[in-house]
Amino acid sequence: MPIAAGDSIAFAEGKILMTHAGDGVGVVTFNHPDKRNAMSLEMWDGLGQALIALRDSTDIRVVVLIGAGDKAFVSGADISQFEQSRHNAAASDAYAQRSAVQRALLANYPKPTIACIRGFCLGGGLQIAMLADMRFAAEDSRFGIPAARLGIAYGYDGLRNLVSLVGPSQARLLLYTGMRIDAHEALRIGLIDRMMGNEELMPATLDIARTIAGNAPLAVQAAKITIAEVLKDESGRDMAAIKRIGDACMDSEDFREGRRAFMDKRKPVFKGR
Repeated sequence: MPIAAGDSIAFAEGKILMTHAGDGVGVVTFNHPDKRNAMSLEMWDGLGQALIALRDSTDIRVVVLIGAGDKAFVSGADISQFEQSRHNAAASDAYAQRSAVQRALLANYPKPTIACIRGFCLGGGLQIAMLADMRFAAEDSRFGIPAARLGIAYGYDGLRNLVSLVGPSQARLLLYTGMRIDAHEALRIGLIDRMMGNEELMPATLDIARTIAGNAPLAVQAAKITIAEVLKDESGRDMAAIKRIGDACMDSEDFREGRRAFMDKRKPVFKGR
């Protein structure tokens, strides 16, 4: 699905927006501010559609995830759907399976992703943020997983990501208590990577995204693949994948362009091949 710079495409009846921000950066907006961007099943479906479109676009090299308004990134799941869709174990499994495809898509996304967080980032919203490569947050952000207050058990994948970021003790504290923490504490424990002023957040995030988009795509992809393999157990690492992407970089036109641009003292123009 082609999208011109500056244009937006709506999914899930407008509750998910996909925008080409220019300079190789795509933006996905959770656009349900009346409910603090709480995720409905339809929004999960729309998220998947937006991510696939940006993944398949040759014009997009980096994807930024944001929440509409200044109250929330994503405040969690839409609890108004729980009575119908998560009222028991079987229904909850069906609910999880419907969103599992989108979560797996984001977890294994081939392009760099950045969660740009303002306001509440809770429950399923925090799970989405943790699936991104990086998390930048405004000073007014609030984080938490209220599962214990709702009688919900968090699954393996979500907790694996949480433990990998903050460690087991901090994960226990967040989960056992259901407490909310501010951006300063989230930065301290490693839940987010950078904290910025509210007005600074989006411009700074886009600036970093554009810097990444301006680098050699194969080299960025090599870093993403290799880091993902480093995080796996040694027995499960795909060393051949690391070798393949490394060879692709060294044999690429971009590698030759990078060398020439350095010698010519100019900015390189990378094409991803």
